[in-house]
Amino acid sequence: MVKFYPWDAIADEEITFAVIVARYQNQYVMVQHKKRDTWEIPGGHREPGETVNKCASRELVEETGAISFDLYQHCIYSVVHSYGTADENESFGGLYYAQITELGELPDLEIGTVRFFDALPENLTYPHIQSYIFEEINKQFIAGKVF
Repeated sequence: MVKFYPWDAIADEEITFAVIVARYQNQYVMVQHKKRDTWEIPGGHREPGETVNKCASRELVEETGAISFDLYQHCIYSVVHSYGTADENESFGGLYYAQITELGELPDLEIGTVRFFDALPENLTYPHIQSYIFEEINKQFIAGKVF
């Protein structure tokens, strides 16, 4: 289950990752991990001592090769993990939108392919999470409410 919260509703230390819905030349930027054949929205985990904003910026560069971009904070989202018992674990991430204006070479890290799409592709790594994230960002940014 995916939930959305205002940015200040969750303590900073609980936000462990950042996800960035990005566009370049009017297309969505999706990435493919070297070990998978599915598509993902760029993002990743915070490093020790790193702010979530710095994490978002670093992950966008590392996963897309972005050189120049505008990055916008949107909200906090969470994923509730249920393990077949009454125990649930909720993890929190910062949700961002980025408008990339210049791409460079993709760093030789975990991402093998960057591709551009007109809409969210079907073959997603996390379809039940990414579709909600994509929809949430589209309501705010792509619909023209911010720009």
